[in-house]
Amino acid sequence: MSEEFEIRNKVAESGLVNFDLSTLVPKGIRKGIDLKDFLFQEMILKEKDFREKVDAIDPEEYKDAYIYIYNSVDTIVPLWAYFVLTAKLTDVARKIVFGDREDLEVILMHNAIQTHDFEDMRGKRVLVKGCTDKEIPENAYIELVEQLKPMVKSLMFGEACSNVPIVKN
Repeated sequence: MSEEFEIRNKVAESGLVNFDLSTLVPKGIRKGIDLKDFLFQEMILKEKDFREKVDAIDPEEYKDAYIYIYNSVDTIVPLWAYFVLTAKLTDVARKIVFGDREDLEVILMHNAIQTHDFEDMRGKRVLVKGCTDKEIPENAYIELVEQLKPMVKSLMFGEACSNVPIVKN
């Protein structure tokens, strides 16, 4: 019995648009700067010493990097210190933020989602990929829903074989 049959990709035929949020993660080096390294005995900010240490920074080490500035010690640092450090690196860095690495990633993904053109998804059934090898901040998924909900026909999360419906317009 030789019965002919055709293998069909029902997912492709469904008109489902697969979207992998990790494609929006900006590529580039992330570097942290701990302010404790600029403090006298890791406790006190002395303006002259601080400015000398900032002046000694080689900006080329931070060229095209995404920089997060944090303070790992419990010391009050005046706001002008962040100004001085940022002014030193702003011409070479891609982005500078205050906070830890996670804060940096949240801000980078926020900017990526806000500037991405989702128009090609308008009126379509969209499946946001659930598994990725890149770490994506949870906030990025929230912002993605905010962007897509008003424009898509339906929004799902997961994989084509097992997804969770989120929105149906």
